[in-house]
Amino acid sequence: MLEHYWSVTTSLLPFLWKGFLETFYVSLVAIVVGSLIGALIGVVRSQRIPLLTGLFGLYIHVLRGTPFLVQLYVFYFVLPNTGISWLSWDSRTAAFVALSVYTSSYVAEIIKAAIEAVPRGQSEAATALGMNRIQRLWYVVFPQALKLTVPPMSSVYVMIIKSTAILSVVGISELTRQGEVSILRYPRDILFIYGLIAFIYFLYCYPVLRFARWAERRVGMARTVDLD
Repeated sequence: MLEHYWSVTTSLLPFLWKGFLETFYVSLVAIVVGSLIGALIGVVRSQRIPLLTGLFGLYIHVLRGTPFLVQLYVFYFVLPNTGISWLSWDSRTAAFVALSVYTSSYVAEIIKAAIEAVPRGQSEAATALGMNRIQRLWYVVFPQALKLTVPPMSSVYVMIIKSTAILSVVGISELTRQGEVSILRYPRDILFIYGLIAFIYFLYCYPVLRFARWAERRVGMARTVDLD
């Protein structure tokens, strides 16, 4: 029995490795791009700019209030049928855009909440020193807010990594897709193959959580002085 499972594992590893690399690449791009977009949106929303705050609020509520699978279908099937040339994406581009946009909706709320959690007295003290709004945000508020984002960000990133499994429905040969194709070769080992896929996802996600724990200890909890 063990020899059989070992044989199956060694036979499937090249295919699963290829799928893992695709999962890693897609998730990395989505995390980086989504974090940058989300950070920008979160900062803008925290500044209470009337029109932009409402628009970005709608953006976040729509993305967080609908399933990612539906969003993926919209980006891959609906938008290309609008006839607009630059929206005619292939499956990989649609996956990148959909997952990045989805990531940004969660990151934006984390950044906004972290900025608002910094005591108002910090900003008032910076104003007393002659700083303008951008200087207050960049030099005083944002550095303190970043320390508060480490734990929730790690949870979002792990969620995004696991969400890459859905990309198989649009033809992306990520880890889950490669596993499903492998099942066709070993139909009697479905449970074992899915267990192997889950174990690879765990090996990917666990270091992310450990790194977040290390980063949290490294930067420490945000130490602010409430001047209100």
